[in-house]
Amino acid sequence: MTRRDVLKVGGLAVLGGGGVGAASGCSGAEPAARSAAFGKADYEVRIGAGRVELAPGTVVSTTTYNGQFPGPLLRFTEGRPVVVDVHNDTGTPELLHWHGQFVPAEVDGASEEGTPLIPAHGVRRLSFTPGPAGFRFYHTHVAAHGDLARSTYTGQAGPVYIEPRADPGAYDQEVFLTLKEFEPSLSHGGDMAQHFLAGSPVPDLKRRGEKAMADSLAQGMPHGYEVGYRVFSVNGRKLGHGRPVKVRSGQRVLFHVLNASATEIRSLALPGHTFKVVALDGNPVPRPADVPVLWIGTAERVSALVEMNHPGVWVLGDLSDDDRNNGMGTVVEYAGRGGTPQWTAPPDFIWDYRTFARAGGTAQRPDRTFDFLVEKRNAAAKGFNIWTLNGVPFSMDTDKPVLDVEHGKRYRLRFRNATDDIHPLHLHRHTFEVTHVAGTPTHGLRKDVVMLGGYQSLDFDFTADQPGLSLFHCHQQLHMDFGFMLLLRCT
Repeated sequence: MTRRDVLKVGGLAVLGGGGVGAASGCSGAEPAARSAAFGKADYEVRIGAGRVELAPGTVVSTTTYNGQFPGPLLRFTEGRPVVVDVHNDTGTPELLHWHGQFVPAEVDGASEEGTPLIPAHGVRRLSFTPGPAGFRFYHTHVAAHGDLARSTYTGQAGPVYIEPRADPGAYDQEVFLTLKEFEPSLSHGGDMAQHFLAGSPVPDLKRRGEKAMADSLAQGMPHGYEVGYRVFSVNGRKLGHGRPVKVRSGQRVLFHVLNASATEIRSLALPGHTFKVVALDGNPVPRPADVPVLWIGTAERVSALVEMNHPGVWVLGDLSDDDRNNGMGTVVEYAGRGGTPQWTAPPDFIWDYRTFARAGGTAQRPDRTFDFLVEKRNAAAKGFNIWTLNGVPFSMDTDKPVLDVEHGKRYRLRFRNATDDIHPLHLHRHTFEVTHVAGTPTHGLRKDVVMLGGYQSLDFDFTADQPGLSLFHCHQQLHMDFGFMLLLRCT
């Protein structure tokens, strides 16, 4: 902990400073009663050490919410205020981030914005009005700095669904899936898959990035650390060891899929079926489209309808044979069918955000554009890569750099990626509009995480309508821990 963190804990107005009991195990799907001493909250979330049985004989020790993984599904109603008590049963201060919601900085869950830490063996009461409607999630937001037992490497993630005021209900069954790897380890290097994402490398960005890497290796530096995993799961169970998704012929099933990984991009296919993508990151897409494969960046969410018209018992799983065979999948079972779940690889498919954007026209002109060059200093921090925006890594000691924006103005953030990594870009407390991707101007596609391709460029626009500080960062844990962040200050 830094001195700044200690001061934040010391300045908290907390509910009770002593130890609190073991995880209650209560379901967050229903309001949780509080003791008379503290009054009544609508929900309780407890952060604590726990064990997750991914399969018989495969049990991982990690930190969870309410003693389970994923954390309980929290259902809110758009515009209806809620009170949530967050208990920290661990010996380390924690943060809980309401990813994708428009909430005040002191509630959002990022210390860089000024959110107070939840003290060890303490509890913090959060009051806010959920919104916008759609599929969001909650997760820890402490830094890991290479500690693979901290932050998003743990089991601290859970889905949130904010019910719209009017739900069309155009489906027969709703299924939430949380994708997650466990037992991480560090290794030097390793190539990230790039083939699935639309767009071509920009030649000058590729030359710049490849030269920087070649110069580093020529000086005797190793490739910077990357993270790999031993076991994989959907809803906390390895393929073949969880309850199957049971369906009937003729049903329309709405799948809400969350990639809760700390570092990985995930894919998902269901043999003989297609996905009609209706929302990305909880936001309805301008053009729903049928796709054979879902590609989901770190912290992205996809909501897709599937027509159940191919009876059988199927593996809904990742395209990677290794990852799927080590657990990244679940079973979809039609009524009246049995036998061994079947897997058939789909044809090659390019994931293209432009598919879901509005056709024709252009985005509204911004009031100002900020340009950023993304670069990597290979293995420069004791073997870890340092990530910079315009040559500057974010400092967690000074919380800088900070960009000032004016309330009500529209801003465009333009990124030029001089690295071969895909970066899932996330802006707190806002939804942004993707305005240039894969070499093409776009408009109408609203997200809170978007993948910036290796050696590619991307623009997104947002309206500065959230007062105070908002954190922007790459959602790949290694990248944000080692420099890929900045703050926006709205006045």
